[in-house]
Amino acid sequence: MNQRLKALQRIAQGKQQDILNENQKISEIFASNVFGDDAMSQFLSEEAFLQIKSAIQAGTKINRDIAEQVASAMKSWAMSKGATHYTHWFHPLTGVTAEKHDAFFRLKNGKAIEEFRGDALVQQEPDAAGFPTGSLRSTFEARGLTAWDPSSPAFIMEIGNGKTLCIPTIFVAYTGEALDYKSPLLKSQHYLEQAALAVCQYFDRNITSVTPMLGCEQEYFVVDDGLYSARPDLVLLKRTLFGRVSAKGQQLGDHYFGAIPERIYTFMLDLEREAHKIGIPVRTRHNETGPSQFELVPDYEELNVAVDHNQLLMDLMGRVAKRHGLRVLLNEKPFAGINGSAKHNNWSLQTNTGRNLLAPAETPRKNILFLTFLVCTLNAVREHGELLYASIVSAGNERRLGAEGAPPPMMGVYIGEQLEAVFEEIEKRGEEWIKNEDMKQELKLDIHNKIPDLLLNNTDKNRTAPVAFTGKKIEIRLVGASQNAAPSMIVLNTIVGQQLQRFADAVETMMKQDKMKKDGATLQVLKQEITACKSVIISSKNGGNWEEKLAKKSSVAQNVPEAVAVIMDKKTKGLFAKANVFKEIELEARRNVILERYNSELLIEARLMADMSVNHILPSAIRYQNELIVNVKGMKELGMSKQHFATTSDLITTISEHINGLDKGVQTLLTTIENIEKETAIRKKAEACNRQLKPLLASIRTHADELEFYVDNGLWTLPKYRELLFLR
Repeated sequence: MNQRLKALQRIAQGKQQDILNENQKISEIFASNVFGDDAMSQFLSEEAFLQIKSAIQAGTKINRDIAEQVASAMKSWAMSKGATHYTHWFHPLTGVTAEKHDAFFRLKNGKAIEEFRGDALVQQEPDAAGFPTGSLRSTFEARGLTAWDPSSPAFIMEIGNGKTLCIPTIFVAYTGEALDYKSPLLKSQHYLEQAALAVCQYFDRNITSVTPMLGCEQEYFVVDDGLYSARPDLVLLKRTLFGRVSAKGQQLGDHYFGAIPERIYTFMLDLEREAHKIGIPVRTRHNETGPSQFELVPDYEELNVAVDHNQLLMDLMGRVAKRHGLRVLLNEKPFAGINGSAKHNNWSLQTNTGRNLLAPAETPRKNILFLTFLVCTLNAVREHGELLYASIVSAGNERRLGAEGAPPPMMGVYIGEQLEAVFEEIEKRGEEWIKNEDMKQELKLDIHNKIPDLLLNNTDKNRTAPVAFTGKKIEIRLVGASQNAAPSMIVLNTIVGQQLQRFADAVETMMKQDKMKKDGATLQVLKQEITACKSVIISSKNGGNWEEKLAKKSSVAQNVPEAVAVIMDKKTKGLFAKANVFKEIELEARRNVILERYNSELLIEARLMADMSVNHILPSAIRYQNELIVNVKGMKELGMSKQHFATTSDLITTISEHINGLDKGVQTLLTTIENIEKETAIRKKAEACNRQLKPLLASIRTHADELEFYVDNGLWTLPKYRELLFLR
């Protein structure tokens, strides 16, 4: 009760703050807590400012003197904002962010001063022993290094009354191996940018740089804090292990895009204000398909910054929700029978000339460029679909994918019927058009006349495709809501970079060996690439049978232990080695981290399921069973005939069967957990979790959910779906 009262007080305070800020434009507060261009130009010398901008745009190094200037300027700016501490903010392989706060304050000759030097900005040495490394390092090897990433701006995080300067960094082992997501992401970006630039030069010499862009849609559920606290599974796992689907779920489709409940709306306003202050360009909010499910969408940003901002956003969501007596659930499948939550990664490529390389253009030549990049992306997914899938696998995604509107666990790309027609147009042309300049020009014009019809509303008719071209971007719909967006983007950057390199090499070969002109060679290679990518395209002509047809030619492993095997394939090792993104030891570490997390999550779920069964469900069921027994006994003592208590007797029998089934399942589960934990080989342990634990958990849940249906609501100690999912 006290928690609810405090929540209502916080909501009232939030409403008062809304009134105070109702005339404040977003543009007035946006990035006010970011050490961006405005702050740098104010606090830095012109020389230092220009060198920082060069480091961001061209990847040049920052010399030590400039680093000292930047550190001094950051300190002055941060302290003017009320910050007292600083931290290197990084993405370890936990999937969440990490930080160690140090005060600007120190003693010098017995006198208190505020200090922040260049060496503290550029590099720090947090303890790496507490983070998962996938056996890349021994547990006693504690030394890790964080190094400043100037391409992602520093920001001030406000938590309560405290303010901390956060400096985005990479995180590596003392021996140089990556222990994070950011450093390989930056490497993959560099590889892709170089490959993309080489292809662009065939079409437009004014293009001198290409930047990967990302728009990261974030889905999430919101539940009441008090109800959340009454569910041990939500507290520990952020998902329900038990819960019977209520009579009303999402069948009526009355939540999607509906009016946002006032309590949630107040939370959203607060969240957006906090996000805008640290430079997260949040633009769209709406109700999602599932009851109590919502989505938040930011504007497009440079890929590395967008990934940082999504990690920040997930952290913000949890902290802001608590202020409103709410809890945010980012688990991929928190409720059975209800849509799961995803993180849709919308990826594109932007040139220095302002051209989106995945958008149809106004001239034939630029449309050939567009088709080249699109087809290379399709072939990247065709050749490395299993690897892309392995980048998003998790226990949560195992439950989400293929259920209630989520993409199926397979790999294919939906491009729309207009693009399919354009591809067919190119593919059916004979070889004579390559040699005839007039016919070649005619083809360019034919293609150009068809491509302008590719309007956004004509290219995205399949919401459940794993990957889709949606007019100006490639949308990866497989990423789970709680996952770091970086792993899938690392893979996509690298595999598309490889295909672009191959495209350029093929064009050069035709120009040299076959004495072809550049345009003819480009069109010939484009035709070959279109023929190759057909197997991965989800055809609009298949109608409702597309999943069945795609599964036959583009299936992937259905569970985590099998799916991650591709990470250590010879082809994968060669791909990342050539791109200088991952060493073999780093790949092995990441595979092991995925398996370790999978094992840990399933074993935690199993232990918690046993605990909740014994301490919540069985006592409630037995208590109600006893009440029914007393009722029958009383009717018998009154001399009533059997027909008067037959229904009650049948109910006692039904409840007894489920009690016995639940208890038997729990005992088997405890023995299975004990045996699995004895296994030391990580892959075998994962296989045992998948093969033995998952069926047991499902069986136990069946008995528990049936008991929820039969047991008196007043005796059931766990909040039910109908209470959790319909906030107002």
